[in-house]
Amino acid sequence: MGNRVDVVMVTHRSAGYVHLSLPRVLETLGPDDRVWLWHNGDDEATLEAIRPYRADERIAQFHHSRDNVRLRPPTNWLWDGSDARFVAKVDDDCLVSPGWLDLFVAAHDDNPGFGVVGSWRHPDEEFRPDVAAAKIQEFNGGHSLMRNHWVQGSGYVMPRAVVTAHGLLGPQESFSSYCVRLARAGRVNGYYFPFVREEHMDDPRSAHTLIHDDRALLDRMPLSAAANGVTTVEQWTAQLERSALLLQTAPLDLRTYSGWRRRARSLRRRVRTATGRPRRW
Repeated sequence: MGNRVDVVMVTHRSAGYVHLSLPRVLETLGPDDRVWLWHNGDDEATLEAIRPYRADERIAQFHHSRDNVRLRPPTNWLWDGSDARFVAKVDDDCLVSPGWLDLFVAAHDDNPGFGVVGSWRHPDEEFRPDVAAAKIQEFNGGHSLMRNHWVQGSGYVMPRAVVTAHGLLGPQESFSSYCVRLARAGRVNGYYFPFVREEHMDDPRSAHTLIHDDRALLDRMPLSAAANGVTTVEQWTAQLERSALLLQTAPLDLRTYSGWRRRARSLRRRVRTATGRPRRW
């Protein structure tokens, strides 16, 4: 019988975090769960930090890419090679909550129509119950989700049967776009509610953050920050705040994410960039 959950963690220049994030993931595994570890680049400090764990029996696979190939190839490496019932991913700068795998697997088992169930990484003060209430729904087995057609690419659990049915990430496809593709096919995605927290250590408000000033931000430069032209801690924090609100207000009408509505949103983003205003994630 195969594993229950295979979890991929991608590391890159993360020695300051991975000594916390990798042990935390390992602590949350059940007896039939494993971690697939992929390292991007040649940062010796990170390689040294993960070296003691490579012999751990809970590490199913290790791959070292000399090039920083970002996130798509490692994700497809897991999805294509795993024979587990579920696949998951945790970023090297994130701390998952104890029990997250057991809870999310139970939610999937009770609701075969679920696609991707995710953790929540935003501070309590950014939850707007008056806004989010319309998106919070109850499902079989006493489980609830704050539905959204996409979730973040860390701290999630997805049935491997979804990959069998819908394929791998496309050459230019983001995880968010993949989630929307699943939603169009009838799958229900969202954040488990009450929220299961995932601490994002690259959030300047995290107790474990390494981003204490603008220089540190430029040195680390999270992918989402780089994609949105962020250059200061203030801008990065503001982007994270907007992201939390967006997830609680994003419409569930799938027509919003295709056709003329999608083109209109793209145009608005380009206008904001041209006028020097920060793009919204």
